[in-house]
Amino acid sequence: MWRAVFLAVGITCCVLGAECLVVDKAMFSQPARASELAWYQFPPPEKPSEFTPPEWAPWSLLTGGAVILIYSITLNKGGEGG
Repeated sequence: MWRAVFLAVGITCCVLGAECLVVDKAMFSQPARASELAWYQFPPPEKPSEFTPPEWAPWSLLTGGAVILIYSITLNKGGEGG
């Protein structure tokens, strides 16, 4: 089970690092129309929020993900001993 967890975390870090390497800025939400506001219990923000990844993020996430993947590959499989 731990092997699968570490594989998932490593792959996620590598994918996020590759995305941060390609994307300069990401917009997370858009202003909603009045008809969409009925579905929310609170109104969405007026201004869309944007995320700009720091300069260190892409390579750090790629490196960390690669190390975690290598670690997960070297773990023993569930049924094997020692």
